[in-house]
Amino acid sequence: MASKKSFVKDYMTKNVISVSPDTKTDEIINLMKESHHNSYPVVKDNKLVGMVTAFDIVAKEESETVEGIMTSNLVVANPELSINDASRVMFRRGISRMPVVDDNNELVGIITNTDMVRSHIERSTPNKVEYFKNTLEQLYGIKTVLRHMAVETDKLRPTQDRVYADELEGRTYELEMGLAEPAIVVKTGDRWILVDGHHRAVASSQKGYKTVDSYVIDLCQDIKLGMEKTADKAGIKCFDDIEIIDDDKHPLIALTESIQEQASKGDNE
Repeated sequence: MASKKSFVKDYMTKNVISVSPDTKTDEIINLMKESHHNSYPVVKDNKLVGMVTAFDIVAKEESETVEGIMTSNLVVANPELSINDASRVMFRRGISRMPVVDDNNELVGIITNTDMVRSHIERSTPNKVEYFKNTLEQLYGIKTVLRHMAVETDKLRPTQDRVYADELEGRTYELEMGLAEPAIVVKTGDRWILVDGHHRAVASSQKGYKTVDSYVIDLCQDIKLGMEKTADKAGIKCFDDIEIIDDDKHPLIALTESIQEQASKGDNE
């Protein structure tokens, strides 16, 4: 899969809550409590004129309205700016978000550090997908079709018999923050076989999400995969059949902690 260039417009949040210069400061405080955001673009006559943050409210001299505390000297992005260039700007300026404006200086979105992380995850995943896709084509002598799509959670057939509670907690957080890496699914016949992303899929199921963002490799025919046969033997048909390990940590996390403990002992000797 050839990697394509990613732009701010692909990852920015488009439905942005904005305020006006005349908005009362007390209203901003209430808005922050309700929306759990700590900054808002300030718009007048459809044009971006500033940003107001929690820091402005706390650190600056009191003002009845936003106009008296907002920052008007802003770093902004154009929707056509590449994600890499946007990342460099944000890193060099030490900022965590940029308003996105069009050529008329009208607000069209906002891009944040979280969006940057998500763009990196989604760009790194296709390498893994391409490798697995090529492996299937060579193994079965077929041509497959790859799609990036949402798959109904209830349709997914798991092939893994256990997940770890601590990693499940991490995947749940990523889902809530919009950071979850797409799962890898094989469509064979009318079955949707979950290959990679069991923690993400289980977290989605537990949260009641109807779909799971996925890279789907469509075999365009009905082939019984080896992992599907193994799941049959283990009695794994749905997410309820997956054991959640509460009293044991993920092997990678356990290994990391073991290395840290050894390093700590070495420092004390």
